[in-house]
Amino acid sequence: MTDLVERLVPDELWVLFRRVVPPTVVRHPQGRGQRRAGDREVLAAVIFVATSGCTWRQLPPVFGPAWQTVYRRFAQWSADQVWARLHRVVLDELGARGELDWSRCAIDSVSVRAAKRGLLTGPNSTDRGKLGSKIHLVTDRNGLPLSLGISGANMHNSQGLEPLIRGIPPIRSRRGPRRRRPAKLHADKGYDHDHLLRWLRGRDIRHRIARRGVESSQRLGRHRWVVERTVSWLAGCRRLHRRYERKPEHFLAFAGIAATLICHRRLAKK
Repeated sequence: MTDLVERLVPDELWVLFRRVVPPTVVRHPQGRGQRRAGDREVLAAVIFVATSGCTWRQLPPVFGPAWQTVYRRFAQWSADQVWARLHRVVLDELGARGELDWSRCAIDSVSVRAAKRGLLTGPNSTDRGKLGSKIHLVTDRNGLPLSLGISGANMHNSQGLEPLIRGIPPIRSRRGPRRRRPAKLHADKGYDHDHLLRWLRGRDIRHRIARRGVESSQRLGRHRWVVERTVSWLAGCRRLHRRYERKPEHFLAFAGIAATLICHRRLAKK
């Protein structure tokens, strides 16, 4: 195994990945056909595409599997929601070690231009009406992404709040039951809608959302900066600089890979 594969997929991440990847189906029990490419090499190749931003065809041969094999495996894993499950098990490990801070969570979104048409794209009013998509995310107090989703760039941020909060999985805690609700949520004035405030109160989630026409979102900067930093961390996954995927599940997969890598970096520091 090459050093590049081991660097992109360290042992701890590989152990977690094996917990969520579906079992391999052996198509040639009598030894006919080519040997199946190893999952670890394919996973490393997918992470390379995500972080470098290269196209599938530009994938270097050092990983072993052909780019067609890597893409097919990526598509199958995306359909099987492997990336969402991997993100969740990494969050579980962080929660069990007491590395998640639920006291002040933050929500935000970032728009990226879409290179191709596809579902969940739309005109971006901040980019001269160019076609684009949004990545919505909720982070803990440290900026670790807890939940994320995608939409067309023309969807208002406020419409993403309920799905994002509902999308936080039950995450292990160092002590006590699993947790999935923040104690307090910080957001800019784009989320200032009475029905959202009532919805949060109904779930015992305190909120600090800038009021439209009353105060500036900048006053919340000392708590919201963490989610803005996480948005910049997502940009470290160069495949997210622009949406190249026609299929929304593939674009969401790259966002999930980026979120997993952000969380795993915190896990690897311990």
